[in-house]
Amino acid sequence: MAKTVADVMKMVKENEIKFVDFRFTDTRGKEQHVSVPVSHFGEDKFTSGHAFDGSSIAGWKGIEASDMQLMPDPNTANIDPFFEEPTLILTCDVVEPGDGKPYERDPRSLAKRAEAYMKASGFGDTA
Repeated sequence: MAKTVADVMKMVKENEIKFVDFRFTDTRGKEQHVSVPVSHFGEDKFTSGHAFDGSSIAGWKGIEASDMQLMPDPNTANIDPFFEEPTLILTCDVVEPGDGKPYERDPRSLAKRAEAYMKASGFGDTA
């Protein structure tokens, strides 16, 4: 079932969410995350993203150009059953803050580019 931003905000309210966990995968396949209190989360995160330091991820960016954005995907919204406090999980795309382009080393971005190539070249139309 596809979820909209409105669906996610409803989940937050109905489940009395206390924290939002923005998750993404690094180039090595390790899941990374940034957690924020729900007071720092709103609909704007789906359009403007959540800033994080890309230099803390091995093999990504140097400290001199480390600003990056996490763009949450509302379709991935789930409540984490293991956290002590009610926590919403959102899987994110990683984008460059200056131009909003997908970060080339983000595995989600790479998978989307590969899927687009497969469709465009006629190898397949679904993944």
